[in-house]
Amino acid sequence: GVRLDNARAWLDAGASEVIVTSWVFRDGQLDWGRLKELVAAIGKERLVLDLSCRKRGDRYLVVTDRWQKSTDLELSSATLETLSAYCHEFLVHAVDVEGLCRGIDGQLVQDLAEWSPLPTTYAGGAKSLEDLETVDRMGKGRVDLTIGSALDIFGGTGVKYAECVMFNRRTVKPS
Repeated sequence: GVRLDNARAWLDAGASEVIVTSWVFRDGQLDWGRLKELVAAIGKERLVLDLSCRKRGDRYLVVTDRWQKSTDLELSSATLETLSAYCHEFLVHAVDVEGLCRGIDGQLVQDLAEWSPLPTTYAGGAKSLEDLETVDRMGKGRVDLTIGSALDIFGGTGVKYAECVMFNRRTVKPS
């Protein structure tokens, strides 16, 4: 529910950044005016664009409104390059596998590693600690993974939070 009229309030309340998706789309298309207004109000360094997508044939199309509405925006190198001028990070849910705990969409992870000029977090389908290793390898260290339903602190049984912390301590390079 992040919009122009509430984004600043989230930041003022302590959020380091806000994640926006549906509000910057209208009638199945990216609304450039809204995106530019939001960036002018909060700065691109405080904005994460959520480009959650569904696979259609060999393409990935962004979906909005709780993943119920398809847009005409296709994830690609050109799309991510263009949008990188308006945010500092991408969040990409693979909607087709999200919440199922049956494994990640490896093709999307590989594509994001090749296409994205910004830090990118992939979400969807993670079921085990091995998925962290797979995303790190397939994503060439350029794509992070978020684990939801499989994580023990969210009621899952596939991944223990403590194991994720240990994985990150082993793999994250000091800044």
